[in-house]
Amino acid sequence: MAFVFRSRSKDEKAPAAKAPVAESASSRDPEAPKGRPTPKRAVAQSQRRSVMNTPTTRKEAAKRSREERRANMEKQRQALASGDERYLPPRDKGPVRKYARDFVDSRFCVAEFFLPMAVLILVLSLVRVAQLQNIALLLWLVVIVLIVLDSIVTGFRLKKRLNERFPDEHKKGAVAYALMRSLQMRRLRLPKPQVKRGERP
Repeated sequence: MAFVFRSRSKDEKAPAAKAPVAESASSRDPEAPKGRPTPKRAVAQSQRRSVMNTPTTRKEAAKRSREERRANMEKQRQALASGDERYLPPRDKGPVRKYARDFVDSRFCVAEFFLPMAVLILVLSLVRVAQLQNIALLLWLVVIVLIVLDSIVTGFRLKKRLNERFPDEHKKGAVAYALMRSLQMRRLRLPKPQVKRGERP
């Protein structure tokens, strides 16, 4: 008889112990906080999208990397044509580099005519006439001297303007960048010139 009473008392205590848990779970206010913030719909969608877009294989990852690289190169190509600062290559970015480009593009530079003059001098030197060959040699010396003098003057003026306009900016390499640009013909320069000749940058 003692065994029967002992087992019944255990059975009666078990539901009683479980009852508060069930009651507390069923009586929880639906408006009450759940202990963690519910993610916003946009955040949840972006998380699902990022999981879906994650490449599963090495081949797929390489393909996606090539597509992203191709898209970035296309953006850079368009930026070089339009002058959009957001997608320019690192060497062309920044207000200092932009001013250096505009400074060169706004004036005539002897160096930009180097290529056509070099072709002319080469043609004259190929002609088997001693007088024309002497003229070609003289023209070559004159062109070199003019380019050197013009580059010195351009570099000096540009450095002065940069120090006045951008006293606190990093200007290292800007003058050399501008002089290299001056060696290119205007129509072949990248990024494309954004100012007209004679226009003050």
